[in-house]
Amino acid sequence: MRVWPLTRELAAPLVILVAAWLVAPHASALPASLAGLRQHGPYLVIALGIALSIAFKRGRVLLALLTLAAAQLARHAYLHPGAATDAAYTVFAALCLFVPFNLAALSLIAERGIFNRHLAQRAAVLLAQMFLVAWLVRHRHNAFAEAIYATLVETRLLARSPLPQIGMLALAIAFGIALARWFARRSAIDLGLTGALAAFALAAHGVTTHTAFETYLSAAALILVVAVLQDTFRMAFRDDLTGLPSRRALNERLASLPRRYTIAMLDVDRFKGLNDRFGHDVGDQVLKMVATRLARVGGGGTVYRYGGEEFSVVFPGKSVEEALPHLETLRRDVADYRLELRHPGRSEAPGVEKKRRSEREGRSVAVTISIGVADSGDGSATPQDVIQAADRALYRAKNRGRNQVSR
Repeated sequence: MRVWPLTRELAAPLVILVAAWLVAPHASALPASLAGLRQHGPYLVIALGIALSIAFKRGRVLLALLTLAAAQLARHAYLHPGAATDAAYTVFAALCLFVPFNLAALSLIAERGIFNRHLAQRAAVLLAQMFLVAWLVRHRHNAFAEAIYATLVETRLLARSPLPQIGMLALAIAFGIALARWFARRSAIDLGLTGALAAFALAAHGVTTHTAFETYLSAAALILVVAVLQDTFRMAFRDDLTGLPSRRALNERLASLPRRYTIAMLDVDRFKGLNDRFGHDVGDQVLKMVATRLARVGGGGTVYRYGGEEFSVVFPGKSVEEALPHLETLRRDVADYRLELRHPGRSEAPGVEKKRRSEREGRSVAVTISIGVADSGDGSATPQDVIQAADRALYRAKNRGRNQVSR
């Protein structure tokens, strides 16, 4: 995993958390005209997130925001600073248990959109939790809070936090689950849920102060808002199979190129034959493998999924001569790799699947690419002209025997 992409993904939630940490001690000093933000600010951010979640059909984020809204309502009703009633202890214990449980569970389940039975079932769990807490408070069942506040480890360090130790454990486990899911899927929504868990942990730790809870809860909601926007951007400008920038992203880039640039068109050799012989699942494996290696291009180049088995590389500010060594490195890197064939992830017709599986068993394949490259010359050519020239060079590479770079 390269450091820069990881840092770029983490930037937004980290910046929001740091900003909340800086603002929290001073939020009580807001002028009278803005004093309402202390109480209503979290609801405004949550409402914005709910609107975006509905617009972009992100059911998991919608439920996470509803969980945060329930936490803020509980804060306003029972957990105002100075409250030390049995009801406050019960409600806070429930928040320390149910909020991390809900956010971790949302990181594990698949996105199913909104306005369907899946969302209704998941919302029913949240409502059941709220009714359970209301019932505990109404009938003064303090045994629940006593169980959550049980001491697991005798230590002064943990005693400084208002969080019960079981609540700390729940938050740690939930954070670990969400973080693992993000590492596995690298989804903006999963990272948003992880960041929201971190922000809620800070909010719960500051529940006894006047503004910390609201500030960090607003940060949790804002992290989820940003996650929805990032995920929507990814869908619009990233290819879902390979993770590379899509054709749409390429078109945007072509509109802002400098006067001098080089464009290469790359095609996987004999890709149709691989698909026909081994099935589309192997074809997908091949495209992912090729994309992974192409993404390592040097020389300031950026790789795009052009369509099908075809890719593009754009080198701003470079001539063909300057780009050729980097393209040759890509060609050689792909040709030297042998792809181990795996069983299909989806079913085919029984007879076809059995035949293809037997052909795949214990086998690996070598894949090659052909590359055509052209540059903008004196700057009078349009990007489409350069792409067409690179396409013609690609066909020359194919006609000369494939697995080579042509200009």
